[in-house]
Amino acid sequence: MAAFRRDERDRLCFGHDRKEYGMEKILIIDDSPVQANFLSSILVPDYEVTVVNTAKEGLEQAKAVDYSLILLDVIMPGMDGFQLLKMLQEEVVLRHTPVILITSLNDIQHEEQGLTLGAVDYITKPFHPAIVRARVNTHIKLHLYRSQIEREATVDQLTGVPNRRRYDEVSVQRWQEAIRLGVPFSICMFDIDKFKVYNDTFGHPAGDKVIKAVAETAAVMLRRGTDFFARYGGEEFVALILGGGSDNDFSHLRKIRQAVEDLHIPHNPEVSQWVTVSIGGITVLPKAESSFDTYLKMADAMLYDAKRFGRNQVVWTNERMEQRLEKK
Repeated sequence: MAAFRRDERDRLCFGHDRKEYGMEKILIIDDSPVQANFLSSILVPDYEVTVVNTAKEGLEQAKAVDYSLILLDVIMPGMDGFQLLKMLQEEVVLRHTPVILITSLNDIQHEEQGLTLGAVDYITKPFHPAIVRARVNTHIKLHLYRSQIEREATVDQLTGVPNRRRYDEVSVQRWQEAIRLGVPFSICMFDIDKFKVYNDTFGHPAGDKVIKAVAETAAVMLRRGTDFFARYGGEEFVALILGGGSDNDFSHLRKIRQAVEDLHIPHNPEVSQWVTVSIGGITVLPKAESSFDTYLKMADAMLYDAKRFGRNQVVWTNERMEQRLEKK
């Protein structure tokens, strides 16, 4: 069964239960094939289990796949379980993945060491199937509950897209990734045109429906692994695009603007026939000394220009700081 890689998680819809995508995944890291396979046989009916026999393979596998639980043998040649556990805890994307240590070391000192390093539990050899299943099931449930709470805390409840808190986290990560890869990075600001007038005319419940419709339309068109789209606040949204380049991104955002207009949501006729959005964006080649906030302000300035020039259009600045206006 194919597994989702960690770098694909942002492509999944926020708020959807991971159960939709198959059984929960467990990684067993044990240098003894016999012990590992026996442990796997206990869990396979209920979980998708991957077995590796070295710490190096375990670290690589843990980085590549989104596991709900890791079962880690303490005694292994070369790098032992305690050393690997420490490395797992140092990885940002892995520090919340629960780890149960597998050991024949039944003493307080080693148990304290493992729990101090971040393990959630111990399973001692020889294995008792009922105990293994009970402990694994408990920690899987706890992990899923915590993951759900964390997802809800980073999802905008009205639109279902990432919220400002999630944006604050992702923007730093994507900016650093663009610097590391040396690729173009685009920052885009969206605003629903004359939204206060719409609310005053049709009421706030109708306004909420408009915000949701605009978010859904843009999110569908910004769902590639290199895209990130979030609600910035009120009727404003923000998009981050990695590696596209100014020409491609400017063209893509024009299509999104047109798609919103094509929803044909009636506006106050004194303002506009349909609900529309204005978009401002900038594409840069980030450097280590570059400031994300500086370019975010420039994208916001492009949004201001889009409104100043008549709304319902995209205004862009490319890598050479040349402004481009959408011709309509």
